[in-house]
Amino acid sequence: MKEINVKPAEGRLGVLVVGCGAVATTFITGVLMARKGLAKPIGAMTQYDKIRVGHGADKQYLHYKDIVSMADLRDLVFGTWDVYPQNAYQAAVYAEVLKAKDIEPVRDELMAIKPMKAAFDKNYAKRLDGDNVKDCRTRWDMVEALRADIRDFKEREQCDRVVVIWAASTEIFVPYDAAYHKTLDQLQAAMKADDREHIAPSICYAYAALEERCPFIMGAPNTTVDIPAMWELAEKTHMPIAGKDFKTGQTLVKSGFAPIIKTRNLGLAGWFSTNILGNRDGLVLDEPANFHTKEVSKLSTLETICKPDEQPDLYGNIYHKVRINYYPPRNDNKEGWDNIDIFGWMGYPMQIKINFLCRDSILAAPLLLDLVLLSDVAARAGRYGIQRFLSFFLKSPMHDFTQGEEPVNNLFEQYTMLKNAIREMGGYEPDEEID
Repeated sequence: MKEINVKPAEGRLGVLVVGCGAVATTFITGVLMARKGLAKPIGAMTQYDKIRVGHGADKQYLHYKDIVSMADLRDLVFGTWDVYPQNAYQAAVYAEVLKAKDIEPVRDELMAIKPMKAAFDKNYAKRLDGDNVKDCRTRWDMVEALRADIRDFKEREQCDRVVVIWAASTEIFVPYDAAYHKTLDQLQAAMKADDREHIAPSICYAYAALEERCPFIMGAPNTTVDIPAMWELAEKTHMPIAGKDFKTGQTLVKSGFAPIIKTRNLGLAGWFSTNILGNRDGLVLDEPANFHTKEVSKLSTLETICKPDEQPDLYGNIYHKVRINYYPPRNDNKEGWDNIDIFGWMGYPMQIKINFLCRDSILAAPLLLDLVLLSDVAARAGRYGIQRFLSFFLKSPMHDFTQGEEPVNNLFEQYTMLKNAIREMGGYEPDEEID
């Protein structure tokens, strides 16, 4: 066993969530209820998963917290930003994800969480009409206002550390532009010039978090920390970053099922994915410009698992289509259909159909917990920049595209990366190679 180099998780860990909607309130309520022994954090890897460490007589299967020092749920302190002024209790009731019996026992704690004014630009989310927004003259002013929010929250709640995580809506698609996003100097200049075309509000949140020495996690498919300028800032501030887009329903299925097809050396002719959902996320994604951002994220999964260049006979002509449809009656109860056309011996066709009736926020909540706790572990271990080991939790894992790096989307390869990172931070040798 190597020397353990993770600083202990002492004191209070602040969790600042961008967005106080269905996902955020389900996450916060679940943690508060778990602390009272009234609910179980099912789905959270950090709370249930065990990793093998050692070999032979020294072999053990340990929970994450027994390998690396990890913040206890009792030490988490929550705050939010949102365009709507409702407190976390009001927002949880409005979201209609959780039943009253699972909200009322922590009503007082939720009511005390009142969202700060959001850094918001309606052009990036036209379907949202909230007025709890900052009056900022420029994007740089947004950054400074958000930095002040983080400092005030940290002091007010007496937090030793803070993690910032995005659980707000998908912004319109912002393509990478080397003239604005390549270097930190370029990014800063664009902010100070109030370049609203190339600088999304989410970039301001990430910039503010990193400058205040807080890890930042992008839970939507927005162009935010997945640009070289942000990698430079993360290196400069020695802070971890992770993204993007919480891997909840359909993409979880795709990242786990596509490897079955690949491993069995079956051919793939087409994969059609469609969803219906009726929550605020669905409303925002009903806007074509916002859906395009999500579409880019979801389409990226399959082609990095079933690679046409490596196996042209099997994957040389895949037709991959993704659809999301806003359907209010379903609210947060999302339904995903996958129609998969495969072929086998001598090219004979077969079909696989998957119908996943899931709950979007119920699947997302444990991801927020895991990402927050593990980002905090990474920061205390001195890890900074892109945290590739967190790809397991994300639809479109970050990677250095400027160097031709491909993201790892195979769920089982991602799991190996996760386990090995925790082993290393805990002082154990990584012992599962990624082929």
